[in-house]
Amino acid sequence: MNKIAYIVVQLIIMLLIAPLVSGIIKKVKALSQKRKGPPVFQLYRDIYKLIKKDTVVSKTASWIFSVTPYINFVTALIAGLLVPVSLKLTPLNFGGDVIFIIYILALGRFFMTLSGVDTGSTFGGMGSSREMALSSLIEPTLLVSVFTVGLISKSLSVHNMMETLSSIGTNIFQPVYIMCFLALFIVILVETARIPVDDPATHLELTMVHEAMLLEYSGKNLALMEYGAALKQLVLITLLVNLFVPLDSLITFNNAFLALGVSILLYIAKVAIAAVFIAIAEINTVKLRLFSVPNLAAISFILSFLGFVQYFIVGGIHG
Repeated sequence: MNKIAYIVVQLIIMLLIAPLVSGIIKKVKALSQKRKGPPVFQLYRDIYKLIKKDTVVSKTASWIFSVTPYINFVTALIAGLLVPVSLKLTPLNFGGDVIFIIYILALGRFFMTLSGVDTGSTFGGMGSSREMALSSLIEPTLLVSVFTVGLISKSLSVHNMMETLSSIGTNIFQPVYIMCFLALFIVILVETARIPVDDPATHLELTMVHEAMLLEYSGKNLALMEYGAALKQLVLITLLVNLFVPLDSLITFNNAFLALGVSILLYIAKVAIAAVFIAIAEINTVKLRLFSVPNLAAISFILSFLGFVQYFIVGGIHG
């Protein structure tokens, strides 16, 4: 019964909150430019509008182009089920599920890059090649960061990692955690195609990465691609805030439903704050040239590797 409750709560929160994150980022960026900007709920409206529209498919497209939106959406949703929004419910977890999360998201990316070249579009192929290059540069950072936290918690289960970090108190401010946090923050910027790596607001073909692979999509397929991207972004942010900003241990209510409600509200607040920080990072940086992106990836890897080395210097850190 607890597992069913977890799945229901997790699905509802992921599906409802995912489009809101993009709305918050766009709103903060607009306010920084003294513009009103789109409402924070604009992506919900866009997805609803796209679902009602017809889908246009190129005659040269194969079955890969048609199934990719569903694979992209489902893989992001499955990953979301394995990153708990709260420790107050019994989660779905198993040993090494964080590795499964990384590679289930990679499966969605793989099909998305295939669909970019499937229609024979020049810009789609260019975006696909850039996407694979960026993922190969940033994936080692993600792996080293989660492995470091896994070494400390003696587990590669996200739930166990969250429980360990939630129990260490103020030791969360040790250098090992700070460096892994910064490394994962850069990973989010790269994986979600944000400035300084890509600009999700532009449609200038020569600079696009993620958007170039979506040029041929329309209607329901485009809605699924956009929703899948929002879910992937939320999964990565959830991994960041629930690992490195653990607050569930502060909730001491005896009433289980009240404790769960407060935990979810804290989670939503953490995600909203993370979205604001992502927007601030975008506001204060400029889009890098494509050949400068490896330097950013190198910085993120160095941070994660220094955190890894720090673990062996000071050993496990517990409260």
